[in-house]
Amino acid sequence: MSYVGPDFEPPQSRRPRRAPLTVALIALVPGVLLGWGVYEAVGGGSGDPGAAGSAGSASTLSRTRSPGAEPRDTSAAPHDDGKKPGGPATASGSATASGPVNASGPLKGKVVVIDPGHNPGNFRHTADIARQVDVGNGHKECDTTGTSTNSGYAEARFTLDVAHRLRTLLEKQGVTVKLTHDADSPAWGPCVNERARIGNTARADAAISIHADGSAEGNRGFHVILPGSVHAGGADTRPIVGPSRDLGTRIAGYFVSATGEPPSNYLGGGTGLVTRTDLGGLNLSTVPKVFIECGNMRDTKDSARLTDGAWRQKAAQGMSEGIVSFLHES
Repeated sequence: MSYVGPDFEPPQSRRPRRAPLTVALIALVPGVLLGWGVYEAVGGGSGDPGAAGSAGSASTLSRTRSPGAEPRDTSAAPHDDGKKPGGPATASGSATASGPVNASGPLKGKVVVIDPGHNPGNFRHTADIARQVDVGNGHKECDTTGTSTNSGYAEARFTLDVAHRLRTLLEKQGVTVKLTHDADSPAWGPCVNERARIGNTARADAAISIHADGSAEGNRGFHVILPGSVHAGGADTRPIVGPSRDLGTRIAGYFVSATGEPPSNYLGGGTGLVTRTDLGGLNLSTVPKVFIECGNMRDTKDSARLTDGAWRQKAAQGMSEGIVSFLHES
């Protein structure tokens, strides 16, 4: 979730890794490894939005519980839950929900909160989103504008589109889905602490915050951000660190299988997983929650995928399968 600004320190780039996923994802299941094999077979970083389809079904993988190891990344990290340094603001927001399409689905009674990163109107309310909010172990900006592709496709548009696709897929399983904001929400925000509160109030069985990164050209791939252990101020992530790691590992495995997108070559050491303790949306959560950076909007190959509707459907499918797998086991 990086942003080129006055305080930005770019992570040290490494040569893209074409080896198979390391322990965290290898431990998942044969279906996930099949997905990685598909990615390698089609040439990996070809940039073809349709390079790989979904491999393996959620119902099959839901019976396997392999959380994997919790990685720690020491490279330079973005400053907050968004892309732009500054000071946060507080905005009130409320969850938007629609009833499950399949009320008698196998996951009836389960609740998932989807947090589309940023808000398309944030850029009109820079003073509001710059106000500081308490994130437990410090203070951060209420929210940021997010990043965009070089051609101007905004991250906030991307996240809402994928969130809608993901909601539809989960509702077909009987899941009750709540969004932290939508088209009928306030014109900016909500703040990162409010986004966490929405998931907590809903007593969500799982929560996911959808983003896309804004790093340098050549830095590409996805990564899932897991909450580290924080016990400070109003934050106590200790009860959710384990389940969130399980949720994130499953999402990462299914995401690579469904989309063909490689794990990040600049964060996470090739695992597709990064642990952080500086994000208010994770620090203040009391329910299992992860962030996903679906790719780098500033990289030519990644942006070709992120701007493609068919690929975004695959992204939503991968997230859905990972979440469904987790819910079946929780």
